[in-house]
Amino acid sequence: MTPAVNENSTLPSLSGGLYAFFFDVDGTLATIQSQPESVSIPALVRQHLQQLSNLTHGAVALVSGRPIAQLDALVAPLEAPAAGVHGAERRDATGRIHRRTLPDDIAQTLQSELQATLDQWPGTLLEVKGMAFALHYRNAPEYENAILALAHDAVERFPLLTLQPGKCVVELKPQGVDKGAAVQAFMQETPFSGRIPVFVGDDLTDEKGFAAVNALQGISVKVGEGATQAHYRLQDVEAVWHWLEQLLLQLEHDIVGKE
Repeated sequence: MTPAVNENSTLPSLSGGLYAFFFDVDGTLATIQSQPESVSIPALVRQHLQQLSNLTHGAVALVSGRPIAQLDALVAPLEAPAAGVHGAERRDATGRIHRRTLPDDIAQTLQSELQATLDQWPGTLLEVKGMAFALHYRNAPEYENAILALAHDAVERFPLLTLQPGKCVVELKPQGVDKGAAVQAFMQETPFSGRIPVFVGDDLTDEKGFAAVNALQGISVKVGEGATQAHYRLQDVEAVWHWLEQLLLQLEHDIVGKE
């Protein structure tokens, strides 16, 4: 990864263009918490997402490591197109679900073995996502190396899996699944096709999303510090909220100007 290209630049004006918006959730729309179930998105931010969806005729999608059911709960009452579990499950704008799964025997074996191991490491957490597993160590950073070794061992034993590191978490997911592929799939479908993609994310899991958007001559935005392929940067989650609010004002002004 290279440093952000326009790290000292403000985000470009989106006035006058047709854009499609893709948002990560944890660390982007919501502040990261020690427990995944403690995460929430303020009501005003959810309202702004609904407004953005209305103004873009539905060209707003969530692209997250969380399952779609959790994403729906976090942004309710909005039910947007979504890629959950890094794209292993994807709901398009028509409501159709596209899902990658693991064979039942592998999923059951992995869950049993991973849970038994993490039970021995206080503060760690196994999050079961159906077709993927997240091994959290935010509350037990001393187990980082052991968690990584455990994940590498699982990938070696089951080649259909791949490893995805993140912030104090490592995930095991099916091969060929990532946020970049999810964005590319959305961009081939209505209402996203023909628009300029904008992707906002904060983690290593978002880098393939940035790469896909860059290849499409779109706008990639990294939230927070760290090396990235993104071309622009916002300081933190609150900066994302502020940018979203200003974006709505701009888009609404454009609409009034055309009337």
